[in-house]
Amino acid sequence: MRREQEDDFAAWARSRQGALLRAAVLLTGDEASAKDLVQEALIKVADRWTRLRDDRPEAYARRIIYRDSISAWRRTRRIEVRAQTPEQALHDPAGDWVAGADVREALLRLTQKQRAVLVLRYYEDLPEAEIAQALGVGARTVKSQAHVGLRRLREALEAQRVTADQAGVHGGR
Repeated sequence: MRREQEDDFAAWARSRQGALLRAAVLLTGDEASAKDLVQEALIKVADRWTRLRDDRPEAYARRIIYRDSISAWRRTRRIEVRAQTPEQALHDPAGDWVAGADVREALLRLTQKQRAVLVLRYYEDLPEAEIAQALGVGARTVKSQAHVGLRRLREALEAQRVTADQAGVHGGR
């Protein structure tokens, strides 16, 4: 890569790294894993920068992040729910990039595929066809994972609300 292209890539990577990391944290629930996913995606984008810079490099990076996240899940075939505070998951005390700690915690209770579909659909606002393409699955799989994922997300949020109400955290809302 020429110096001009390197500078162009570095500027693009700096400007998009935060957004990519936030989405990766939502997928993994773990800042270290999210950073690894983003780092790998940026390396792959850098390797193809001359072809990608004018052709949606962010979409390519996100596709790598989501596919690598799913691939890691497939390799281990297990779901690990991490007990972390939102501040541990991503050092963003304002927390305005998602509708609160309860949602982030509930997302961690979903399978990796359900989480990926919901993040792509409702955080990234992608249509089903693009989600299917990004994850390498069929449109019916996207629909079923979204349906089940939303149901499980609602159940997790309700369970959190009940627990908080019993503990008096929300003042008996």
